Amino acid sequence: MSVDTSDEAFRARFAQLISDLLNETRRDDEPISVAIQAHLGSDGAQLQIHGEELPSFELANLQLGLDAALARPGYSHTVLGVAGQGRRFSEVSLTDLLRSSHHRVGPPEYVSAPAGPSRTLPCLTWSVVLITAPDGPVCLFIRRGEEFGPVHGIVVQAISAKPETAVRFLADLRRLMDEHDVFRGQVISISADNRGSLRVHFLERPELDEGDLILPDGLLERIERHALGPTNHRDALLARNRHLSRGLLLWGPPGTGKTHTVRYLTGRLRGSTVIILSGASLGAIGRIGGIARRLAPAVVVLEDVDLIAQERTFGPQRSQPALFELMNEMSGLAEDADVAFILTTNRPDALEPALAARPGRVDLAIEIPLPDATARRRLLELYARGLDLEPSLGEIADRTAGATASFFRELLRKATLASIEAGHERVTESELTNALDELLAETAALTRVLLGHADGGKPEAGTPHAWMERMAQTPSAE
Repeated sequence: MSVDTSDEAFRARFAQLISDLLNETRRDDEPISVAIQAHLGSDGAQLQIHGEELPSFELANLQLGLDAALARPGYSHTVLGVAGQGRRFSEVSLTDLLRSSHHRVGPPEYVSAPAGPSRTLPCLTWSVVLITAPDGPVCLFIRRGEEFGPVHGIVVQAISAKPETAVRFLADLRRLMDEHDVFRGQVISISADNRGSLRVHFLERPELDEGDLILPDGLLERIERHALGPTNHRDALLARNRHLSRGLLLWGPPGTGKTHTVRYLTGRLRGSTVIILSGASLGAIGRIGGIARRLAPAVVVLEDVDLIAQERTFGPQRSQPALFELMNEMSGLAEDADVAFILTTNRPDALEPALAARPGRVDLAIEIPLPDATARRRLLELYARGLDLEPSLGEIADRTAGATASFFRELLRKATLASIEAGHERVTESELTNALDELLAETAALTRVLLGHADGGKPEAGTPHAWMERMAQTPSAE
């Protein structure tokens, strides 16, 4: 009986293919300890594991630092994923991966982390990186906890046949993370959850023209000189043994332009990191101060600081008022730390105990007052841009003592809406007058409060003009 050799050859090739597939499957599904031990040339029992913990918001920096470290001449690497049940909710370490057969080789996992206002970066998470370095093999383990799980944050561990190799690689990794820091030069906001964990969010840098800011003559120049001057003349100041850190307090009634001023400064501070704090994040001001020093030149902005003057810091005893902790951070800056703190408040009296107990921390206090008649006319002209107005704005400015920017914006919106409904091409005098009468009516008192109108512009009783003036004139300690 003849044999069909072509069939035999086909069967042989098919059998070899099945065998190869089975062998490959076994390799991919092998315990990850086998791959680590083979790379190190040891079972690892006598080797040292070195590592550090990072907050979750450092994930993009970790990836950029790792990419830079592995791109250096003489380095090569292989990335392995870690498979195994329950790994996300337990404190798995490199020791467990070395000794356990439960965790197996799986596909590498990536998560997209923010790296800018409109940029994300794929970042390794729960992975082992087998690195061949010029001074020996290194195994790196990256573990990222679940955001709302019992284990959160990032753990980075390294092991090598020579301990100094692992230590050196981690030190290089930290240096390269700092060199490629995604937060440096950005506008970021920092918030804290109820466990004290920080979250960092990227914000677009505002573009605000000087003409969009209506302040008394000369006031903006003083603010800019204090906030921007030390950074602009850094080397000259240090050469004369002058410190760079400074504190600025903007105070005044609601709606007078404090936030607008901060937005303008943020736009001017290109090249500086601007850190904007939300209420609860002041409880972690110690860590935030460290971030500011790392990202210098930096500006830390805390708006409406009076609202959280009595908040407590995160810590073992939670006994330190957060505002006092902020003062401590400001006083603890090194002479060459180019960090500015900008605080805003509607109630400077609420800050008096902390500021009086820490003289010199805030070295300039500026009142942003209610707009006078000239400023009100400028505000009307600002918010009337693009409108064809029939009436004169001078009379409107005279009738709106105590009004702030938000009041004029709403006034012109209401008048414009009335003009559109009437089918007019221009905003008529009667439409603007009727809108103003409506806002100034007795029945609209609450609306005026909500729009920042002070009903005459008189300062509230008890406004601490005297001590604020003394603080503004107090020179900061060198």
